[in-house]
Amino acid sequence: MAIELLCRKIGMTRIYDESGESIGVTVLEAGPNPVVQKKTREHDGYDALQLAFGVRKRSRTPKALLGHFEKAKVAPKRHLRESRVGAEDAAKYEPGQDVKVDVFAKGQRVDVIGTSKGRGTAGVVKRHHFAVKKESHGTHEGFRLPGSIGPGSYPGHVIKGLRMPGRLGNERVTTRNVEVVRVDPERNLLLVRGSVPGANDGLVRVRSAVAPRR
Repeated sequence: MAIELLCRKIGMTRIYDESGESIGVTVLEAGPNPVVQKKTREHDGYDALQLAFGVRKRSRTPKALLGHFEKAKVAPKRHLRESRVGAEDAAKYEPGQDVKVDVFAKGQRVDVIGTSKGRGTAGVVKRHHFAVKKESHGTHEGFRLPGSIGPGSYPGHVIKGLRMPGRLGNERVTTRNVEVVRVDPERNLLLVRGSVPGANDGLVRVRSAVAPRR
């Protein structure tokens, strides 16, 4: 398991590579992520690093959480997430140390995890990409309706899992095998090719790609 770096999605832009090709990229503010707590297999049953990210006022931090940060000698942070890692990665860090963007390299494949934009209640055309019915040949008001939702004979009920209108978005989404285009350690920036889940200023987690690229 690799470290999941906490990042802030800044937005999208375009850059030029060495060959002059224009590439659409997403700019991420990648840390630094201070280690607040370290868990080991001997004491906790598994290896993990608890990472923090974002600015948080001391006056707005609960006392119990404030003591948790002070124990690690880390200023209060807005986000606190646990990253499961291998024993080798866990041995490299201690509470109070920073995990920086240089854990990734140019050309590396990563997975980006975030919460997609919430679209509210949507119909089947927008939610499941159903086709819009023709506006002729007997079609009346149901141009964007799903049609029949169950057969008249056996089983005679709505089948579980049928695609229907409902809530769209606002769920965990993982974009896999995204290419790292540029790493800027001086400004703590990570540029990845294409789009990533979520709105600007949203929290995303970046890790080394789990599944190989097909």
